[in-house]
Amino acid sequence: MEERKWVVMVVVVVVMGCCMWKGCNGLSLCDMNEEGLEACKPSVTEPNPVDPSPKCCKALAGADLKCLCSYKNSSTLPFLGIDPNLATSLPAKCNLTPPDNC
Repeated sequence: MEERKWVVMVVVVVVMGCCMWKGCNGLSLCDMNEEGLEACKPSVTEPNPVDPSPKCCKALAGADLKCLCSYKNSSTLPFLGIDPNLATSLPAKCNLTPPDNC
């Protein structure tokens, strides 16, 4: 439980730092901007995930997939409402080759 609190604290600090640095105009993760992340969220959120949109797949094609894979075992994704299993299946649904061990 202490580890989860620590992870949540780190996420909050990172988001706050991002807001201070960029003025909260946009969040970026692994070369995906806020618009791309939002386009993909319906595809990685339970209970009724949808197929990824062309906008999501375009954003994912420009993303650092190895970086995104580094979050697959993180407690951060569920905290943000993202299902890690759905997230790791997204590249294949967009006809992209995921990195090894992802």
